[in-house]
Amino acid sequence: MALNKVEICGVNTAKLPLLSEEEKKELLIRVKQGDRRAREQYIKGNLRLVLSVIQRFHHSNENADDLFQVGCIGLMKAIDNFDITLDVKFSTYAVPMIIGEVRRYLRDNNSIRVSRSLRDIAYKAIYTKESYIKKYDREPTIEEIAKELDMEKEMILFALDAIVTPVSLFEPVYQEGGDTLYIMDQVKDKKNKEDTWIEEISLKEAMKKLKPREYDIIKRRFFEGQTQTEVADEISISQAQVSRLEKNALRYMKSLLES
Repeated sequence: MALNKVEICGVNTAKLPLLSEEEKKELLIRVKQGDRRAREQYIKGNLRLVLSVIQRFHHSNENADDLFQVGCIGLMKAIDNFDITLDVKFSTYAVPMIIGEVRRYLRDNNSIRVSRSLRDIAYKAIYTKESYIKKYDREPTIEEIAKELDMEKEMILFALDAIVTPVSLFEPVYQEGGDTLYIMDQVKDKKNKEDTWIEEISLKEAMKKLKPREYDIIKRRFFEGQTQTEVADEISISQAQVSRLEKNALRYMKSLLES
């Protein structure tokens, strides 16, 4: 895949516009108000983001023009779904969307397909599981499914894994009171722990100004790497409440750090 060429899909990548943060904010507001011209400007102003993402896939044999077009689709989806009221940079939200769109394209166009025999095994396992639940009123173990089908459990696991469709971290899983919870909210953050946050003394000072419950949630989420579900269980509130308190705390801390 040649990504070093100047023109991709008729777009001169050497002359792509570069928007300032203020211009991006202003255009996004207009985009959300239905301004089509602003949307077109915002798309053009973020094409560099698409280019940077598809660079990650330079080892694939796909045509650069095709990947660029797919990346642009991901960019437009991100623009349409981005919530400007959240305390999140657009690029932080858009990059996973663009990557997901490209990966979906590569997966769907991959010459390697799940074999018919693997699919058959997976569907038999699923049917066996459903029949077992109806008969015994509980889910069977992999060993029990393997025994029913007279197969090795490793083969059952391999077949079931082969037909699983990957999902985006930004896939919504639950909504309560206007707060949408995404898959990423339920994933442990193993990088964002104390060794990365503690470097900023100002951040520690900002945390001290949080209310006790908000402080506890931020500490558990970003210092201890707990999921929102785990935090909710331990402090006896709903996951939606954890999400809301977490967003409020982060927004407040950002205002303190920027002041």
